[in-house]
Amino acid sequence: MGAGEEVSSSSSGNQNGSHSDITNVILNVYDLTPINNYSYWVGFGIFHSGIEVHGKEYGFGAHDFPISGVFEVEPKSCPGFIYRCSILLGCINMSFSEFRALIESVASEYHGDTYHLISKNCNHFTEDIVHRLTGKHIPGWVNRLARIGSLCSCLLPESLQVTTVKQLPEYHEMEDGTETLSTASPGGSTEIDDTDPEKQLLSPKDGNSDISFIKEAQMCECKVP
Repeated sequence: MGAGEEVSSSSSGNQNGSHSDITNVILNVYDLTPINNYSYWVGFGIFHSGIEVHGKEYGFGAHDFPISGVFEVEPKSCPGFIYRCSILLGCINMSFSEFRALIESVASEYHGDTYHLISKNCNHFTEDIVHRLTGKHIPGWVNRLARIGSLCSCLLPESLQVTTVKQLPEYHEMEDGTETLSTASPGGSTEIDDTDPEKQLLSPKDGNSDISFIKEAQMCECKVP
């Protein structure tokens, strides 16, 4: 149905265990609605996507605050969505530390409060990362609905044009250097709208620790003498 090649689980992660810097770049695609089971075959649907590199999957989602909306999950296991397929988009020679530095830098461009279903969604994020890493693009069908919507966004209800959640991600440093998520509601409010899959994604319940937000790189302020 487009560029790329569907892969099995055996193709995930590093391409060669003896060359730890060489890793596959894999697009993991999820369904947001069962309707995709019918519309997928005509190149249409509502999808979430994440980019898998060095054995972890990275995505972008919404919240109400001007901090990183980029998060990390186990591959093919993004909470709130139904995994559909994986598409191999190439491989790169980049160490995990180099890739992590890239993701932390990119996170400053993808704050949770800038998420927009039509103009800046999870698929725009994966498109950006894939292009930076490989020079390639994700298959057109993954984000086709957003591109069509951008042409007629004035016809869409406001509730579909912007989606956010009401909790603030907090970061806690772990021994391996990763950041794990807890949530805090401003003003003591805990009201969450659970009708939108993206809202459910960034509002893990019952202590769900499957999602780790990426803390954006801190910009160095250089003073001119």
